[in-house]
Amino acid sequence: MKADLKPGSFSNVNITLSGSKSESNRLLILQALFPNLSIENLSTSDDTQVLAKCLKATNKVVDVHHAGTAMRFLTAYFASKQGAEITLTGSPRMQERPIQILVDALKSLGAEIEYLKTPGFPPLKIKGRKLIGNTVKIKADVSSQYISALILIAPTLPNGLQILLEGNITSRPYLKMTLSLLQKLGIETEFNENTIYISSIKRIDDTTITVESDWSSASYFYSLVSLSKASKIQLSSFYKNSLQGDSALVSIYKILGVETHFVNSKSILISKKDIALPATLSLDLVNTPDLAQTIAVSCFGLGMECRLTGLHTLKIKETDRLKALKTELEKLGGEVEIDPNSLHLLKSSRIISDQAIDTYQDHRMAMAFAPLSLKTNLSINDAEVVSKSYPDFWKDIEKTGIIVDLVC
Repeated sequence: MKADLKPGSFSNVNITLSGSKSESNRLLILQALFPNLSIENLSTSDDTQVLAKCLKATNKVVDVHHAGTAMRFLTAYFASKQGAEITLTGSPRMQERPIQILVDALKSLGAEIEYLKTPGFPPLKIKGRKLIGNTVKIKADVSSQYISALILIAPTLPNGLQILLEGNITSRPYLKMTLSLLQKLGIETEFNENTIYISSIKRIDDTTITVESDWSSASYFYSLVSLSKASKIQLSSFYKNSLQGDSALVSIYKILGVETHFVNSKSILISKKDIALPATLSLDLVNTPDLAQTIAVSCFGLGMECRLTGLHTLKIKETDRLKALKTELEKLGGEVEIDPNSLHLLKSSRIISDQAIDTYQDHRMAMAFAPLSLKTNLSINDAEVVSKSYPDFWKDIEKTGIIVDLVC
């Protein structure tokens, strides 16, 4: 399916976004470990639905498809589930995404995991055991999801878990999110410099947690407003004291002329403010790498130079996002330089119209480029890929006035 997009008359709208995929996926693992946890406003994303289905699977083969978070969280979950004996697999791309750092950490705790094809990569054969180790070392500069996977199972280990983080910590807010969710369940945690400690607990009190809407999904509307002449969008449901690291987009997009107002306890109003834009936007996104594509496209649409660093994790996502961004921005007339950790977009005064953007099976490529339709006609190939995190994306984009023609 292809989405043909054309500029329309931008409307001021109210949009309610689904629950955060990141929070939802963590809570699903915790619910599997502590069944008296209830979850409200669960994400409608494919990734969350896949994880929920995998947790209920009764067969010997569990397929996460493209869901990278599910692969990492389930590796730890099944490894610690006594009596489990499963093969954990995924799509061809998933079988190219590394898992060894997590597997090595789990084995050091007593896990029994075997690679079935290429060493260091899925698929995995896992035999669940009681993990008796209580201290583990793990590299912290590759993916925070490896560490979060360990944090989530830690409360069920006999002696809790001490995690020693080696190297610079990437995506620190995601670790704090995971720990905060444990704390809401009454589980004691500590995070001091490069050491995390989680206490053991046998049961939790009956608890209900309502998932906040997804700030990553909100970023595409921030981009729309930044590229518009004058507009307002109200988004629900968001909290001022968010657990999500991507809430940093409030301060980032203020630099690009987007103001955020918390109008009540659960809604934000974002609006365009006429300001002088900086010649160059320079950001270290080591804590918020999922915002990189959206920010780069916004800057391109605004004719700005941008320098984004802290992007070393993007090469192990659904695609190599740095290469994909360079290819697609240059297709539109941009000039882009990349290295393994950064992206440099040069200032551009033109946008080549009527281009088809390839998405590389990456939901964020599709959604990040869609706001450019305020500036020019363009198409998004494999538009259905948005369902991975935001199934209603095209419907919600249409509400803003952009003309969306989905062609099968």
